[in-house]
Amino acid sequence: MIRRPLTWLAGTVTAIAVVSSSSMSVLAEDGKPAHVASKAAPAKKITAPRTPWGDPDLMGVWDYKTITPLERPQNMAGRALLTDDEVTRLEAAAAKNLDQPPDENTPVGTVHAPYMTDRGRKVLDDRRTSLIIDPADGKVPPLTAEAQARVGMRRGGRDGGADGPESRSTAERCITYGFPSAILPTLYNNNIRILQGPGYVAITHEMIHETRVIPLDGRPAAGQKIQQWFGDSRGHWEGDTLVVESQNFSDKTNYRGSGKTLHTIERFTRVGKDRVDLELTIDDPHTFVRPWTIALPMRTSDGPIYEYACHEANVGLYDILEVARDEEKAAAKKK
Repeated sequence: MIRRPLTWLAGTVTAIAVVSSSSMSVLAEDGKPAHVASKAAPAKKITAPRTPWGDPDLMGVWDYKTITPLERPQNMAGRALLTDDEVTRLEAAAAKNLDQPPDENTPVGTVHAPYMTDRGRKVLDDRRTSLIIDPADGKVPPLTAEAQARVGMRRGGRDGGADGPESRSTAERCITYGFPSAILPTLYNNNIRILQGPGYVAITHEMIHETRVIPLDGRPAAGQKIQQWFGDSRGHWEGDTLVVESQNFSDKTNYRGSGKTLHTIERFTRVGKDRVDLELTIDDPHTFVRPWTIALPMRTSDGPIYEYACHEANVGLYDILEVARDEEKAAAKKK
C-alpha cells in the first residue's frame, strides 16, 4: 500500500479553515468520562479554545487507536473495568505483536502481518472493557427479526462472494470503508482531521479517504431519495460540544446489517489540550432492537493524514476472482 500526504485537501479547505494561535487559551488537564467509574482523577473543567469567529476549536489531526475492543469480551462479562494485571498483560502482548520483526513464520507479501499494522499499544485510560458504554453489558444489541431475515438473504445471495467485483465489499474495492466504520479503531489509519470555518466543519477520515463537509447553519437534511456512503450530515453546537447527525445512508454501506434507515449522532468535545472525546450513538430501529453508544477518546496524532492509495499495486481482488474462475472451471470438468 502506497500512502502520500494529502496536500490537495489542505488547498481545498483553506478557505474554510482559519487558524489563529493567538486565539487559543490554555487548557487544563485531560478529563475522563464522567459516566465511567475509574481509578483516574475526576475530570477538571477546562476553558475550551476558540476559533477567531468564536466556535469551540476542535481543529487538528486526532488519533483514536486503542486495543480496547468495541464489545466487552465474554470472559469479562459483568465487569466494566480491567484490573492492573489485565492492563499489563494486554499491553505487553500488543507491544510484542507490533515490535516483533518478520521471521520464517511470517506470511510472504501479506499486508496484515502484525508488525505492518497500527492497532495501538494501550487500553483506554479509564480501563473500560469495551468501547460501548450503552447498553451496560458492553455489547452490540441484538438484530431485529427484520434485520436477521435481511442478513440471511444477503448471505444466500453470496454477498461478499466472488461472482464478480461488485459482490466484494466496498472496502475491499477501495471505494469506501463506510460509516461509522471509518471512525472506529481498526488495523491502521486510525486518524481523522478536523478543520473548521465559519458555518462549516470538515472531517477527513484517513480510512479510506473521505471528507465530510458538515454545515452548521440549520439547513434541513437532504431528501430521503438522496442517499450517500457516509449519509447526509448536519451539525450544531450544544455548548462546547459539536453534535453531528447523519441520515440518508446508502444501502451499499451495510454497517452490521443496517442501511438506509441508519441514523447516527456524534458528539465531539474538546476536553484537554491534546484530547477530543467522541460519543457516537447508532440508531436503526429496522436493524437493532435498541440504540447503542460508543465512547472513544482521541489524542493528538504524531503525524499528518496520508492518502489511502488503496488501488496502487493491489492485486488482491484480481487474485480472488481468478481463483474463483479456476474453481468454477475445475468443477465444470467434473460434471
